[in-house]
Amino acid sequence: MSTEEQSSGRRHPDRRVLLRAAVAVPAAGAAVAGTAAVPAQAADAAGPSGGRFDADSPRFALAVLPDTQYLFDADSADPAPLRATFRHLVTERAAANIAFMTHLGDVTEHGTEAEIELAADTFRVLHGRVPYSVLAGNHDIRSSTDDQRGDSAYLSAFGPDRYRSMPTFGGASPDGYNSYHVLRAGGRQWLVLALDWRVSEQGLAWAQGVLDRHPALPAVLTTHDIAWSGDDGEARLSDHGQRLWDGLIKGNDQVFLALGGHYWPPGRTVLTNDAGHDVHVHITNYQDRYYGGAGMIRTYGFDLVRGVVDVETFSPWFLARDPAARSPLAAETLELTGPTDRFTLDIDFEERFADFAPVPAPKPRPARAVMPRGTLAYWRFDASGTGAAQRPGAPLPDGTVVKDLTGRGNDLTVRRLHSSGAEALTWSPEHHRGQPAHASLRFDGGQGPDRGAVLTTADGAALNSEKFPRGYTIETFVRLPEPFEGNHDWMGILSWEGRNGDAGKTTGWSPLEPTCSLNLSPERFLQFVVYPHRQDADPTSWSHAVPVGRWMHIAVVNDGRRTVMYVDGSRIARNPAQPSTGIATLGKPFVLGGTQFDERFGQGFYGWMGDTRIVGRPLPVREFLTPLG
Repeated sequence: MSTEEQSSGRRHPDRRVLLRAAVAVPAAGAAVAGTAAVPAQAADAAGPSGGRFDADSPRFALAVLPDTQYLFDADSADPAPLRATFRHLVTERAAANIAFMTHLGDVTEHGTEAEIELAADTFRVLHGRVPYSVLAGNHDIRSSTDDQRGDSAYLSAFGPDRYRSMPTFGGASPDGYNSYHVLRAGGRQWLVLALDWRVSEQGLAWAQGVLDRHPALPAVLTTHDIAWSGDDGEARLSDHGQRLWDGLIKGNDQVFLALGGHYWPPGRTVLTNDAGHDVHVHITNYQDRYYGGAGMIRTYGFDLVRGVVDVETFSPWFLARDPAARSPLAAETLELTGPTDRFTLDIDFEERFADFAPVPAPKPRPARAVMPRGTLAYWRFDASGTGAAQRPGAPLPDGTVVKDLTGRGNDLTVRRLHSSGAEALTWSPEHHRGQPAHASLRFDGGQGPDRGAVLTTADGAALNSEKFPRGYTIETFVRLPEPFEGNHDWMGILSWEGRNGDAGKTTGWSPLEPTCSLNLSPERFLQFVVYPHRQDADPTSWSHAVPVGRWMHIAVVNDGRRTVMYVDGSRIARNPAQPSTGIATLGKPFVLGGTQFDERFGQGFYGWMGDTRIVGRPLPVREFLTPLG
C-alpha cells in the first residue's frame, strides 16, 4: 500500500526471622501471580512435546505475517528476510509450540507472475513443517475487483491446491480466494478464516456457512483491510472493515480476534459484538520499516492457563545475525517493543467462549474413585462426609462429625475457638473446578480478637500416631477471600498438635512449635514446616505469594528423603534440600483449619477449604486429587 493510500483510509528471611518479625510485617498486596507478559518463545528448550508441536499443551502460538510486498518488488526483490523468518518458524516450532502461520495479504508489490512465482517458491520452506494460510491483498490482484475476479497469477500459486495437503485445510470458497483452516491447539479446535482483500456478497455468505458448520469453534478472522490507526495506536474500522463487522463479525460470537494489514502504523482496539463480548481488532504492518519490514513476524502466544495472549514482534533475519555485524538500522528494528507491538491480552477463554462452546463442569467423583493404595484419610464436605445435605451458609455446629471416608476411623469433629459465633464455620457449595466433591467449608477465623473453628481427630485416632516411614502426600483445596481483609498473619491451614520439643528436636524456632504444619505468612507465602520422625531438623518449604479470590490445589509430597510442595500442580522453587523421613506426630490429633502454638489455638483459618486427603506414600502429580496434568 502506498503512503497516499494509507493517509486516505486510515528472597525472603528464614522462618525464624519471619516469625519474630510477624507483628511488624504488613500483609502483602493482592497481586495475582502469573500476570506478567511471557514471550511466546519462552517454552521448554526441548519443546513441550520433546521436539514436535504439542496440540494438547495449553500454551501455543499463532504466527502472523503482514505485508511482504517490498521483498517481492520486480528486479529489487530480496526473499532472504522471509526465508529467515520461515526457517525460524520451522526450527522453533516445538520450542514455541507454533500451531499455525497466517499471512495478511500483499505478498507482492505488483502481483506479476515473476513476483508471485518467487514468493510461492519462498513459501515452500514451510511445506510439511508449519501449516499456513495466505490471502490476497490489493497488490496481489487487480485492486478494483472483489473475490469474483476469476483467474490470476496469485490464484494459480496461492489458491486452494496449495493447501490441500495440509491437515488443517478445511476448504475454500468456489472462487478460490477465501479459505479456512481448522487447527488443533491447546487441547481444542480453532478456526482460521482467511478472507480476500474485497469479499463479495457471495464470499460473505460462504464465510457465514463455514461458521455455521463449525458453531463451537473459536474463530480468528484474517483479511488484508479491516482497520487503520493514527500515531495514537488506536485502531478504527476502515470502510471495508465496517462492512465485515456489520455483515459477519459482530453477529458471530465465535469471532474473537480479527487481524489485518494494509495500513500503517500498527494499532489495536476492542469492539463489542451483538452478544456483548469483546472482539480484538489489530493492524499488523511493518512494510514502512527498514528493509520493507525485513520479514517481521508477530506471534500471538496463547496461554490457556493464565488466560492471556502474549504478543511480540521481531525480525528473525536480524536476530540471526552476529550482534557485532548488525547495522544500526538492523539493531533498532530487530524487535519492536512499543504498546502496539508487544502487549498482553487478558482473555478468560472459558467465559469468552461459554455462549457457543461451553465447557461442561466436571461431575462430582465418588470417594472410592479417589482413594488410591495407601490412602490413610480422606475428608470431604458433601453429604458423604457430613452425613446429610447442607444448606448454603448454614453453620456446622460444634460436635458435628465429618467422616473419614477411608473407614480408618480418622473422623474429624468441629470445635469453635474462644467465643466464636456460628459464622466461624459454615457450609458452602463453592469448590475448585477439579475437586472430587462439590462442597467446601467456609472458615471465618482471624485476630483481634482471636476467633475461628477447627476440626480435629479424636484421641487415639490411627492418623495421630502414623509416622509415614515410606513418605506421604498431603493435599487440600483452598481459596482465600477477595478482598483479603483483617489480620491473618501466620494463620494455620492444617497441622498436628504434637510439639517438636516433646519429640526431642533441638533445631526449632520454639520447642512449642507443632511437629508439622501448613501456614500462611504475612506476605501470603505458604509455609510447610515438618519435624521428621527420624532426623533432628525442621525442613521448611516456602511458596510464592499465593493469589486471593481463586481456588488453588496444594500438595506436599515426601518420598522418604525430601519434601516438595506443589501449588496447582507446579513444583515451587523453595523446597528444602534437608533430609526428611516421616513426621514426628507423637500420637497427637490432626487439625484442619488451624495451628496450635504456645499450647493454645489462636486464630483459625480464613477462607474456604475443600477435599483434604492424606496418603502414606508419595504420589506423582498425575495422581493428585485434581487432574492437573
